[in-house]
Amino acid sequence: MRDVYRIYRTRIERMLTEDDPLFEYWDQGAAAIAHSYEQQAPEVAAAELAFAAESMASALDGVSGPSWLRPGRRSDGASFRIGTLARYMIHDPIHHAWDVQKQHS
Repeated sequence: MRDVYRIYRTRIERMLTEDDPLFEYWDQGAAAIAHSYEQQAPEVAAAELAFAAESMASALDGVSGPSWLRPGRRSDGASFRIGTLARYMIHDPIHHAWDVQKQHS
């Protein structure tokens, strides 16, 4: 989730500063392997997660008025506005918590 929040924050910042940016594909599974998530110290990962969540919240806190309608696109063609991307971002922690729970049950 730490990296998910980082990706969303970066995308929102780009949507605020660029016209309809196209986001590169981000393979979450490959990122987990490449960064050895399973070997990271829990206390460090938790602190980084908290910082990434606060940073994401701060980025959203700075959005107002018509800025919520600024567009951006994923590499698979899915198009978002900042408002819809923020709602989609809310889904990710729930989805990932479910994935972790399934893997450990």
